[in-house]
Amino acid sequence: MATTATGRELLPVLGQPPPERADAARNRRALLAAAHAIMVESGIDALTMDRVAAAAGVGVGTVYRRFGDLGGLALALLDEQEREFQRAHLSGPPPLGPGAPPGARIRAYLHAMVDRMETEGDLHALAESRAGAARYDSAAYRTARTHLVVLLREAQQHDAAYCADALLAPVGASLLLHQRRVLGFSRARIKAGLDCLLDALLAGGCPGARRRPEGSGQW
Repeated sequence: MATTATGRELLPVLGQPPPERADAARNRRALLAAAHAIMVESGIDALTMDRVAAAAGVGVGTVYRRFGDLGGLALALLDEQEREFQRAHLSGPPPLGPGAPPGARIRAYLHAMVDRMETEGDLHALAESRAGAARYDSAAYRTARTHLVVLLREAQQHDAAYCADALLAPVGASLLLHQRRVLGFSRARIKAGLDCLLDALLAGGCPGARRRPEGSGQW
């Protein structure tokens, strides 16, 4: 597993393929290039497994074997963006990267997620809709959750594991796209709302989380 300049391990990212032969890697790149061209020319609604196969000159079974389904294709298309974002928040400049207080880094992370959805939102929403509850087991979600758990613990948050999920929920693609496109919220308004949530969370410290639930053998 790769590490950053600060020694932290880079976790697996969204859509990252297993090691593959050179010809398989070329085929994968060709399929992704075909999918990207379809989105640029006709929009994400035109993205189908059949159309990608036709554009790449292969049988549709090849596309399914490579990506599983349309959600898997969306994840693969997002892979490089996820890698870049992971590098930025694990080893890039502060406040998103190391060097800033944990609260400031969490704020920068949430704001960056809002900004990402301006260009990547449709693909993220497609991946979310296809994955359902399984999205919480994806490499991208686990990476994001682990990052926030570490920062929340540095900020003395007692139930960092729960609070990490609570902070990731409002930056999911489906909700952010609904707020932007249907409700007409500006990015500034959304970020201000996230700031309120984060400030309240860090100020309150989830005092109820300090006690072990009744009848529970462990926390």
